[in-house]
Amino acid sequence: MTVRGPHAHHRVAVTGIGVVAPGAIGTKAFWELLTSGRTATRRISFFDPSPFRSQVAAECDFDPVAEGLTVEQSQRLDRAVQFALVCAREAIADSGLTLGDVDPYRLGVSLGTAVGATMSLDREYCVVSHRGKYWEVDPERAVPHLFDYLVPSSFAAEVAWDVGAEGPVSVISTGCTSGLDAVGHAWELIREGSADVMIAGATDAPISPITVACFDAIKATTTLNDDPEHASRPFDARRDGFVLGEGAAVFVLEEWERARRRGATVYAEIAGFATRCNAYHMTGLRPDGREMAEAIRASLDIARIPTTAIDYINAHGSGTRQNDRHETAAFKASLGDHAYATPVSSIKSMIGHSLGAIGSLEVAACALAITHNVIPPTANWTERDPECDLDYVPVTAREQQTDVVLSVGSGFGGFQSAMVLSDPEWACRD
Repeated sequence: MTVRGPHAHHRVAVTGIGVVAPGAIGTKAFWELLTSGRTATRRISFFDPSPFRSQVAAECDFDPVAEGLTVEQSQRLDRAVQFALVCAREAIADSGLTLGDVDPYRLGVSLGTAVGATMSLDREYCVVSHRGKYWEVDPERAVPHLFDYLVPSSFAAEVAWDVGAEGPVSVISTGCTSGLDAVGHAWELIREGSADVMIAGATDAPISPITVACFDAIKATTTLNDDPEHASRPFDARRDGFVLGEGAAVFVLEEWERARRRGATVYAEIAGFATRCNAYHMTGLRPDGREMAEAIRASLDIARIPTTAIDYINAHGSGTRQNDRHETAAFKASLGDHAYATPVSSIKSMIGHSLGAIGSLEVAACALAITHNVIPPTANWTERDPECDLDYVPVTAREQQTDVVLSVGSGFGGFQSAMVLSDPEWACRD
């Protein structure tokens, strides 16, 4: 069975993965958490959440110095950048890549983030405004690197400096699809021949009072404050909003033949990617899932993979009523009857919704699902919603041959993205 894209395009391999996630620092711990069905959601500990409507989140137990950063980096860099650096270093070590063997002009960085240096900006505003007491802020109280917090491009620059990348370097910020879109952008650069190796992924550390207040205002987050462990309930009839999270995932993406020549272990091939916008509403979604369905169809067309080959769908699965309904409809519209035979799960049930970072964390879960032939579950799913009537892999991970995986994302602004990953040997099988 040969179902590849045009030969003029380079194939793209995932050869390294680095993860910082709630309840799990490192890729191995991340996979163990997901396959155990264990949740990492809890009452917010970074600040007193009692004044807020939603008081739970999925926080990372992260010590930057213990994870290899310098004291200076731990003090200067925003938490999200710290996540990205730690993940990039893990991914490079995991790939076995020797950076000195890569032409620096052919080495790039594509990093996604939805809200940038939110925690540092929130903290420093409190400093320069005397905790909001004064309308006119005092610039003398500002840290000298405040500009880096303001400009999200500093995120990619820090990673590029750390790895010596002098090729294409960019930040992709498309809300909650940033993580998928940043990896997709890197895939496109390698595919078209503009880069040989890309350090790609996404990071966000949004658990701050301003973020919690914003989502409170639109009632997007859960109010199940008395039971944090079970507060994230994607596709369940009792769901009432998402649980805010934080984290990062970064990958080494390589041109396929290059990776093969150096004997790299390939987790998965990125076979197709597409993104669409509904041009409809900032936060609203049409119930028919038309735009997400179109992104799915386009990604499969690029990959030249039939809908019937999909073994697993890693859903956006935020746990809001409109998203889960919209997404379920999109799967039916794009896959037809095969949607009913395809396992679907949401890892947000375990690690929350880390906004721009979650798409990359979900790509990591997809690559690992292909490697281990295990589908992570949807934790906390116990009661069926008639509008969500697919197989959501409730509570317990499932062993299953997993050669082709679809991952999707949905973001404020109307963004809808889809990525297809496949086992590196899948096309060679009968």
